[in-house]
Amino acid sequence: MSKLPLKNVKGDSVGDYEVADSLLVLDKGEQVVHEAVVAYQANQRLGTACTLSKSEVNGSGKKPWKQKGLGRARAGYKQSNVWRGGYVAHGPKPRSYNKKMTKKAAKLAFRRALSAKIDQGDITVIDELAVSTPKTKEFSTVMKNLGLDRGGLFIVDATTDNLVLASRNIPRVEVATAKLVNTYQILRYKNVIVTKAGMEALEARLG
Repeated sequence: MSKLPLKNVKGDSVGDYEVADSLLVLDKGEQVVHEAVVAYQANQRLGTACTLSKSEVNGSGKKPWKQKGLGRARAGYKQSNVWRGGYVAHGPKPRSYNKKMTKKAAKLAFRRALSAKIDQGDITVIDELAVSTPKTKEFSTVMKNLGLDRGGLFIVDATTDNLVLASRNIPRVEVATAKLVNTYQILRYKNVIVTKAGMEALEARLG
């Protein structure tokens, strides 16, 4: 059994949270974790960058000046890519950067990433995470009680409006649900704080 520290929102230890070793995957999946992160970041790209090609730049085919006799470099057309206002050579066009992963590979990547966090002791379990008002100060107090000064990922069973509003203005802090949190989010943060109900939902995904 792997033991994780169990605390309350005041930062007091209230015991340990045990995770069965049979749920952890530590002997495989390193490469697929890398692929999952690359796919996630690629899928965030809009791919909307667009430049004009030679045929799309307005202008006639007339030579700017005659070929010889002026002492200047020869020029064939005003739309040249070496001129200001000309076309862009090999410029970007709208495209999709999406990368696909099989459900089996994505699940293995998530299990390996979460298992590594549990094995390294980077996860802290709290009995619950609730704020009475949508104020940043109240959420900051919770973070201070838990000894967090560099932010972290908070995983809950279900979010509330107060929780989202209270945490959104704090740098390097993200709130996610256990059902939707992904491999990239888990690896992005050194400190991961999970509610007890959220941890039970994560164990279900590990299984």
